[in-house]
Amino acid sequence: MKSGIRFLVIAVTCTLLLPSCSGDVNEVNVYSGRHYRVDEELFREFTERTGIRVNLIKADSDQLINRLLVEGRNTCADLFITADVGRLYRAVEDGVLMSVDAPELFQLVPENLRHPDGYWIGLTARARVIAYHLARVDPGELDSYEDLALDQWRGRILVRSSQSHYNQTLVASMVAANGVEGATDWAVALTANMAQPPRGNDRDQMKALVAGIGDVAIVNTYYLGLLHRSDNEEEHRVAEQVGLFFPNQKGRGAHINLSGMGVTTHAKNKQNALQLMAFLLEKDAQQRFAFENFEYPVTEGVELPEIMKSWGDFKVDTINASRLGNYLPDAMMIFNKVGWQ
Repeated sequence: MKSGIRFLVIAVTCTLLLPSCSGDVNEVNVYSGRHYRVDEELFREFTERTGIRVNLIKADSDQLINRLLVEGRNTCADLFITADVGRLYRAVEDGVLMSVDAPELFQLVPENLRHPDGYWIGLTARARVIAYHLARVDPGELDSYEDLALDQWRGRILVRSSQSHYNQTLVASMVAANGVEGATDWAVALTANMAQPPRGNDRDQMKALVAGIGDVAIVNTYYLGLLHRSDNEEEHRVAEQVGLFFPNQKGRGAHINLSGMGVTTHAKNKQNALQLMAFLLEKDAQQRFAFENFEYPVTEGVELPEIMKSWGDFKVDTINASRLGNYLPDAMMIFNKVGWQ
């Protein structure tokens, strides 16, 4: 395999055999719910620099957590990576991540983007914002997530399913800010304002904007960057007609979705895992995430690509991401109550 790195992509089932592992000073075993080429490129570069092999298993984050639970102390996994703070919360609650004492590492990342007890640390961020059609919406009409409940948006809002982890943590943040009753009232009105039943991913919401199905959409920022870079002419045309608005800039700030990483409870190669985490937080690695995947860095002083600069600076909701998991059960209850499909 190239540069000594080995990749294995699996679909996790209950029939998987439990591995028997012992620590190897020359490897680190990663279970990742992220599925991006830039991640694998960085793992290769880590191997080239350190001589430590990165053995990668990719699957759905919930499947990987289930696998960690089944494997228990027999697991080979040293590092768990996921693209959703809700899965980080579940991993802590299920006991598959350990608390690590690594202040030099954790201090690289703002306090709101790391677990207060050292169970995980942020890797990259995407702001969950309002996309709008440049010809049909004046950004002066936009203000906050809460304002999407106003009657002026009736039949004009596009958003993906309540099964989306991105939407689950967004509604959790609404509960944190406005309480269960306030978040429920908002979700009732938002559902009534939808232009169509939720379907597709965030790219599809922006395509629906351009098709005239709706006028605004709730999306993650990095999807617009990917559309701009796409070799598909239709997708590039869509990107040229969509603007981004960062909500709640007069108040708590825009909600962000966080990718994060933590050392597994039964890691055999803990120090290698910490070394890989530190590598992924270096300036060069964080810049790669920005330039190749249009994700926001979690460390300071990182250059952004021109397209991300064009979106402008914005205020971030500074609630500690670890707290959002406490509100996920309320969010799921709200989805069911209001009929958000």
